[in-house]
Amino acid sequence: MIKRIAILTICVVAIAAVAAIASQPVGFEKNWHHWRGPYATGVAVDANPPITWSETENVRWKIAIPGVGHATPIIWGDKIFIQTAVEGTKAESEDDDNPFSGFLGGKNDGPVYKFDLLAISRSDGSVLWQKTLRVVTPHEGTHRDATYASNSPVTDGEFVYAYFGSRGLYCVDMDGNVKWEKDVGTMYKSNTFGEGSSPALYDDTLVILQDHERNSFITALDKRTGNVLWKTDRDERTTWSSPVVVEHDGKPQVVTTGTNRIRSYDLATGKLLWEGDGLTRNSIPSPVAANGYVYLMSGFRGNALQAVSLASATGNISGSDAVVWEFDRDMPYVPSPLLSNGVIYFLKSNDGILSAFNTETGASHYGPVRLKGVSGVYASIVGAADRLYVAGRNGVVNVVQQGPEFKILAENTLDDSFNASPAIVGNELYLRGGKYLYCISE
Repeated sequence: MIKRIAILTICVVAIAAVAAIASQPVGFEKNWHHWRGPYATGVAVDANPPITWSETENVRWKIAIPGVGHATPIIWGDKIFIQTAVEGTKAESEDDDNPFSGFLGGKNDGPVYKFDLLAISRSDGSVLWQKTLRVVTPHEGTHRDATYASNSPVTDGEFVYAYFGSRGLYCVDMDGNVKWEKDVGTMYKSNTFGEGSSPALYDDTLVILQDHERNSFITALDKRTGNVLWKTDRDERTTWSSPVVVEHDGKPQVVTTGTNRIRSYDLATGKLLWEGDGLTRNSIPSPVAANGYVYLMSGFRGNALQAVSLASATGNISGSDAVVWEFDRDMPYVPSPLLSNGVIYFLKSNDGILSAFNTETGASHYGPVRLKGVSGVYASIVGAADRLYVAGRNGVVNVVQQGPEFKILAENTLDDSFNASPAIVGNELYLRGGKYLYCISE
C-alpha cells in the first residue's frame, strides 16, 4: 500500500525534468542516444510519431535484421545503430586474421556467435555497415526468451559504445572503425538466464553494472580510452537493471536497483552516497528520475516501488523521510516504467496491464487496467506527444493517451514479435521485432 512519508513540493515542468537528469551530449534531445531515450525516462522530446499503422499503413520501410537480439535501436542524426548476435561457424571463431575473434570467457563446445554492430540509414533502411566485434562461443546459455544481444548501445554522437556484457565493450566511430575494446568481466547469471544491463553515459564517463552469481560490481570507464576510473564491489545476486546517472546540487550520482539494497554512488569516485532497503529478486526495471526524485521498482516474487528524494538521501535511507512514498502491488517484472509530466506509468508483471501514479503524492490515477490485445510485454514503455506506446510480444502495440484518465487511442498489429524497447525520433517510431526493424511514419 502507499506510505506517504512527506509531500513533495515540486512543480512538474519540462525545465525541471531536464535539470534532474545528467549532462548529455550536444543535440541529444533530438536523438535517441540511450535505450530509454534522451532523458532516460522513456520519453522523446518534441516528437510526433503516428497513432495508427499496420503492414499496409504508415510503414515507411522494414528490413530483416540478421541474427537475434533484444537490444533497443539507438539513433543519432541519420543513422540507427543495432546490436545483434549472429550464429556463425567454428572456423570463424578460430580465424587468426580476425582481430576480434577469440574465446572471451567462452568454452569450445556449443554454437559460435558473431557479435555485430549495424549502422542503418534512417531514410530507407539500407545497411550502411555491419561490424563484427567478437566471434566467440558463449560460456553459458540464456533464457528461452532471451538473446545474446540484449544489452543496448549508447552514443555521444561521435562514437557508439557497444556493450555485449561478457563479450566486451567496444568504442566504434560513426563509420564502423573500432577505436578501443575492453573486457569488462565474465558474468555467471542466475539459472544461466543471460545478460541484459545497458551502459549509462555522462560526459566522458561510461558506467556499467555487472550483478551476477559471483563477484558483482559497478564500474566507471573513460569513454575516450576504456580505462577504468573506479570499480566498486556490490553485495548483490543477479540483476538485469541498468544504472541511471542523475544530478543533485550540480553533482552527478549513479542510482541502481538491487535485491539486497538500492544504492547511489558518486560518479567521480564510486563512493557509496546512500542506500536503502532492496526491492525484489531478479531486479530488471531501470530507475527513472526527474525533478530531484528517483523512482525504483521491481516485481518478481513480490512488488516494490520506492520514490526517493535526492535532497534528503544520505547514508541509510530505510524508513527515513528520503523515501517519500512506496507502493507494493502490480509492479513490472521485465519492462521499465515511463516518467512524464508528473505521472509514472508502469505495467504489471509482463502483462498488458497498465497503472498510472502521481509522482508527487503516490496517489493512483488509474490501474491496474488491461490494454487491448497486448499479450506479454518485455519491451519498456515509450512516450511522445502526450501518448504512450506499449509493445507486446504478440506484435500488438497499444497507443494510450497520457494523463490521469485511461484512454486507448489505437491498437496496432504487425507480423512480428516485439521484445526490444521501441525508439522514437521526430515523426518516426522504430520497432525492432524478432525478424524485422520497422520504421513507422506517416
